[in-house]
Amino acid sequence: MYELLWLVPVFLLALSVFTRLRVHRAERLFPPGGKFVSVNGVKLHYLERGEEGGQPVVFLHGGVLRANDFDRVLTLAAAKGYRALAFDRPGYGYSERGKKKRITPADQAVLIHQALKALGIGKPVLVGHSWSGLLVLTYAYMYPEDTGGLVILGGGMYKEGYPAEKGDPISAAVTLPVVGKLVMYLLLATVGRVLANRVIASTFAPEPVPAGYREETLALWLRPSQFLANREDVLAFAPAAEQMSGNYARILTPTVLVVGGSDPFSTRDHSYRLYRDLPHARLVELSEAAHMIPHHHPDAVMEAVEQLLSISR
Repeated sequence: MYELLWLVPVFLLALSVFTRLRVHRAERLFPPGGKFVSVNGVKLHYLERGEEGGQPVVFLHGGVLRANDFDRVLTLAAAKGYRALAFDRPGYGYSERGKKKRITPADQAVLIHQALKALGIGKPVLVGHSWSGLLVLTYAYMYPEDTGGLVILGGGMYKEGYPAEKGDPISAAVTLPVVGKLVMYLLLATVGRVLANRVIASTFAPEPVPAGYREETLALWLRPSQFLANREDVLAFAPAAEQMSGNYARILTPTVLVVGGSDPFSTRDHSYRLYRDLPHARLVELSEAAHMIPHHHPDAVMEAVEQLLSISR
């Protein structure tokens, strides 16, 4: 038994090399396609289209991939004269996570706010999808004078009904001190693809998964840095939502809520509940849409943005 202990460091080294090679291959296949801005020592990656003088609209993705989730929406927004930006949230895509041990939605709101200030962007319309429903609400609560309006697409906003409302075993395991990293590497090397495929299928159902999305997710979401960021966000959501939801009635920012009639997640109930809680909210239900509204219904996203701006005027 003890004679075999020398295999442990060899195995760990091989696992580390395998992981690094896979990350390098993933980033060669799907390189960054935008620009970078650094705030508080954290480098954030973002896509930008349209004219600098246009009304700024900022898009924030959910918990799987990155800013490219809004690729089709950005093209539509630019064609309509908006200055459209989509950020890789901290730890996703090509944005750094930062050195803080636990990153909350409020921490992410601070980074996005500082990035927009650095880019000279004031009072943007914020569009948040899924997990970022909570993020844009947090932003509006923290920076009401710097928020031009909110559009929330299939958003998660409350602790109740959130999949990890009572915790998440995988997230808890990979975020453990010391051994968490080893657990994560083993998980990604063995059942990572199975886990990712399950997430992809459930996220889009019952609508189809777009061509290329599965390959990009398997490449980028299974990188240790992004997987860990996602797991930390899963654990951070419930306590942050519990704290923030008591403040929703104080958010006076005009808001348009877009929900898919076929969305399989609790985000449907969250949207109806938030419609009752927010003083200045409108609700749009897309009867045929599921959860991934930016991919399958980009026109509806832009219609919501324009509806919001007409309300604000």
